Amino acid sequence: MNNLLTAGFLDASLPLDAKRPDAGPDVLSLLVDVLGHGVIVVGEHGRIIHANRVARTELSRHRVLDRLDGEIHAVTSADSRTLQHALSMAVAGKRSLINVSGGGLTLTLAVVPLKPDADAWNVRIALFFARSEVCESGMFGFFARSYGLTQTEEQVLAILCRGLSTPEIAVQLKVAVSTVRSHVRSLCAKTGSSGVRELVNRVAVLPPVAPVHLAQIH
Repeated sequence: MNNLLTAGFLDASLPLDAKRPDAGPDVLSLLVDVLGHGVIVVGEHGRIIHANRVARTELSRHRVLDRLDGEIHAVTSADSRTLQHALSMAVAGKRSLINVSGGGLTLTLAVVPLKPDADAWNVRIALFFARSEVCESGMFGFFARSYGLTQTEEQVLAILCRGLSTPEIAVQLKVAVSTVRSHVRSLCAKTGSSGVRELVNRVAVLPPVAPVHLAQIH
């Protein structure tokens, strides 16, 4: 982490959208920016040091988390207390898994201390966002194209990944159950999957790359 600090990757003096025309692309920053999971690094009191593109997008929506005076906050008082407790636990070297809610969305956060030893540097804490849906990965569309899935098959697969059953998918798509089953058989045949569970698992373990509209470098 010391190398990250000296490289400017976690430069607290730069705003989230800062440009660095006098420096070459920071490879680690670019790497974190294309992750499909939001990542925020904060100091001991929640001051934001670095946020990747997915995290910045979520912060800009003000649904569950917000940035106030440079610090990370939850939108509800109860979740703010939960978040502050998790940060306090991280200062003590302990990890936490918490949920914050707002705007009809519940977001799971892993709060992880990044302090390697007591004397190395000031406390740094990482907040890792869970993806709300498996099919949010930027690799989902690539997976579908790689196996020649039709638009309807891709749609059925996305719904399967949300945990819906065949009858529920039929209701949502307003088609017969037999039609959905036909699509599922085709999906399994094209991807070489033995069944729905294996098919969904293959999507679930795709690399955590953000969709292009979030990950593209401007």
